Amino acid sequence: MENSQALIEIESLTKVFYTDEIETHALSGVHMKIDKGEYVAISGPSGCGKSTLLSIIGLLDTPTGGSYTLNSHAVENLNFSQRSRIRNQEIGFIFQSFNLIGDLTVYENVELPLTYRSGMSSTERKRRVQESLERVSMAHRIRHYPSQLSGGQQQRVAVARALAGSPSILLADEPTGNLDSRNAEAVMELLQNLHREGATICMVTHDPRFARHADRQIHLFDGKVVAEGEALEQVLEAK
Repeated sequence: MENSQALIEIESLTKVFYTDEIETHALSGVHMKIDKGEYVAISGPSGCGKSTLLSIIGLLDTPTGGSYTLNSHAVENLNFSQRSRIRNQEIGFIFQSFNLIGDLTVYENVELPLTYRSGMSSTERKRRVQESLERVSMAHRIRHYPSQLSGGQQQRVAVARALAGSPSILLADEPTGNLDSRNAEAVMELLQNLHREGATICMVTHDPRFARHADRQIHLFDGKVVAEGEALEQVLEAK
């Protein structure tokens, strides 16, 4: 990638959970980099640390050790309010379960994260909501409620909500997990189109079919990166 610039750099990242005197090492020295404009898929078996890693990248959780640089700023040791502020400005989330609020309309769901942006006018919020819903072909459902939408439509609204804040990166955690195969393919096509338009995407998926949509694949096993890119195909073929 010409003139590529690292958006995310992670070095020696660890995450240990302590419960009843038992240590669970969810991440054990992860190294990875994501460049601006890149589409990366993180894959691996259940319990390998994929979602834990995505939570740390998304500043929903903090690492036990190691370094994490986002847009040239060290973010591994920020406090809760600092993480919340950067998360709202820099990161767009797409969840497996959509996470839409049932008693808010499509418009209100997409607008909600923008209401936490200090200094953003209602006119600017309206423009961003309208534009992001148009990008996912859901502007015609602006007054509907989540219960009036199919699963695929709800996920499109969730993508619009992530896009509205113009984030540096979109984080997708099993975005097809609650969808049938037809809607899953449609969401993957939507993510590919967004990537072609310049979006940086990091997606967690257990499905190798969807992982192949990305520019680059990172395979986790027991909290470590065991293969990446072309080497990944050899690992999968050997299993």
